[in-house]
Amino acid sequence: MYRIDMGIDLGTSNVCIYMRDKGIVINQPAVVAYQPKEKKIIAVGSKAKRMMGKTPEGIDVETPLSGGVISNYTLAERMIKAFVKNALKKRKIWGRPNICVCTPAGITEVERRAVEDAVVRTGAKQVFVLESSIAAAIGTGVDIMETVGHMVVDIGGGTTDVAVVSAGNIATGTSIKCAGLAYTEALSRYIKRKYNVELGELSAEDAKLEVGSVMKRKQDLAYEVKGKHILSGLPVRLEITANETVEAFEEPTRQILAAITGILETAPPELVSDVSKEGILLSGGGSQIYGMSRLIQEKTGIRVTPSDEPENVVAAGAGMAGEYIMIQDEEKREK
Repeated sequence: MYRIDMGIDLGTSNVCIYMRDKGIVINQPAVVAYQPKEKKIIAVGSKAKRMMGKTPEGIDVETPLSGGVISNYTLAERMIKAFVKNALKKRKIWGRPNICVCTPAGITEVERRAVEDAVVRTGAKQVFVLESSIAAAIGTGVDIMETVGHMVVDIGGGTTDVAVVSAGNIATGTSIKCAGLAYTEALSRYIKRKYNVELGELSAEDAKLEVGSVMKRKQDLAYEVKGKHILSGLPVRLEITANETVEAFEEPTRQILAAITGILETAPPELVSDVSKEGILLSGGGSQIYGMSRLIQEKTGIRVTPSDEPENVVAAGAGMAGEYIMIQDEEKREK
């Protein structure tokens, strides 16, 4: 069996790193603050995210990944290096580590190679690239090598991966660029359209995390947001309710539900029968929005099981994928 020292979920919003025998050691925003002229990195992760919208001229804050793939190779490489270096401090690993990194299904070979090269440059001995859906299934304890269909819905920051996994492969699946960030943007647009108030990205995200809902709540909640009035330019405070966000979230919710039902429609009948028995595994940070699991269950009629640690399950699966990778390699050599 291949020994995987480190599993990395290279997400659009967060980078999560699982260390062998140690568990999750890094879960940080995929954000970099830097000086373009000097090409100097100022901060990465949480510290960089706190700087969003607040930096002086000459300092940019950027997310070097978009839609689950690298959009700024240089920044992504330096960010990954910083996180891997920090992770290695958590546990002494002799020699260069073997790293398994996750990507969305359906990315191009060029995009896949860019991710692999960026991780190689961290000093890794070997780099394995694994689809997020496979890693999520492994991370939730599913035996993906058995010939039983398991449906995985991983709602991350930039992408939602939907797949039916069976016999060690994705039998049918899709990846859409609609996930947690789409909900944040939808809430910002809604408040701008309804109240003429412009929110910063961090303020909109805080509101989403506090009261965001995809189903009406019996007991509504209110949350105060601070923004800038578009007409007067003055600071303003307003209260938004959880049930208001259901309306704001209609479009991204519709897209995710359409992706799930689309896979169920195209999957072979035997696999759909398995999924109806086994249920749907729900993971990813975006899956934590209030009502998400219940809504999917209502729309599909299939039991939905949320992951215990939805943000960490993909990285954990990557770190535990040694046996799966070995079997896949043996099958390739036999062909």
